[in-house]
This record gives sequence, C-alpha cells and structure tokens, in this order.
Amino acid sequence: MRNRIVPGSSGRVRPMRLLGDPVLHTPCESVTDFGPPLAELIEDMFATMYAAQGVGLAANQVGVGLRVFVWDCPDDDDIRRLGHVVNPRLVEADGLVLRGPEGCLSLPGLEAGTERFDRAVVEGVRSDGTPLRVEGTGFFARCLQHECDHLEGRVYPDRLAGWRRARVLRRARRARWAG
Repeated sequence: MRNRIVPGSSGRVRPMRLLGDPVLHTPCESVTDFGPPLAELIEDMFATMYAAQGVGLAANQVGVGLRVFVWDCPDDDDIRRLGHVVNPRLVEADGLVLRGPEGCLSLPGLEAGTERFDRAVVEGVRSDGTPLRVEGTGFFARCLQHECDHLEGRVYPDRLAGWRRARVLRRARRARWAG
C-alpha cells in the first residue's frame, strides 16, 4: 500500500471568520504567488475544515482574501470528492434547481433551504499551477457553488429571500450575541 499524506495533517487550525466579518463580504483576489505560503494555506484550510467538521472551506473564511478553496465532500453516489482549487471560476451551473438544506462554517449551527443547480463545473489550477476542471452533481455541486460564492464575497443567506433570509439572519445575530 502506498503511503499517502492526509491533507491537513501538517496544518494548523486557523480561527473561523463569522458572518458580518468584512472579509466574508469582499470579493477575493487572484493568487499570483504559487510558492510555499500557498501550500501552507491549503494545508491549514484542510486542518481547519476537518476540525470544524465541514465539507468545504474558502480562504476568506480563515481571513485570507485569496481565491482558494478546499473540499472533502461526498457526491450523491456517496463517492468521496477530495481536493483544492486555486483561482476557481464557476464555468457551468445547470440542470434542475433544487432547494436543499445548506449550512456554512461561518454561520455555525444554522442552515436554510437554499436553491442551487444540480450540476456545477469549476475550472482553476492546483497549487502547483497545473490546470484543473472539477465537475459535480447533487450535494457536491452544491458545495462547489457555495465555495465559489464565498470567493465572490457572498454567503448563502444572500441567496435567500423573504422569511427564510430573515429567519437565518435573526438566528445568526442571536448566536453571535450568545457566543
């Protein structure tokens, strides 16, 4: 059996930024330096995501305004999808529009029925600069769209309207004041 390094095993857990933090509401900058600091950031992001028991994490959620996200997310066939992408672009989002429960590590303990396309394609590069194209359906497509939204300075409540939006924002305020 080949010895594989588990993503995040040499990373440190960084503090999570919560709803209302300006870094979550500001579009992220493209990565231009593909050196060791990028590899360290990705490693820390995996460690942070696992510590928070998430399935995806964008760099701005740990306070870094760069276009990077990581994932360890099952698809609807329960196949584990694991990876990272640098400078991603959501190039396709289509298929059925489904409303499903969506949460966020920056809004801990909260979720709301959020509409997302059932298929998504993201293009970008790996940490070494090699091209990457990731396609997902179902839950994994939701994850890809969610993380791309983060890099544009959006959180999932921005996709909600009416009572759904009001309810999740009210709960987020209460949780923040209680914490």
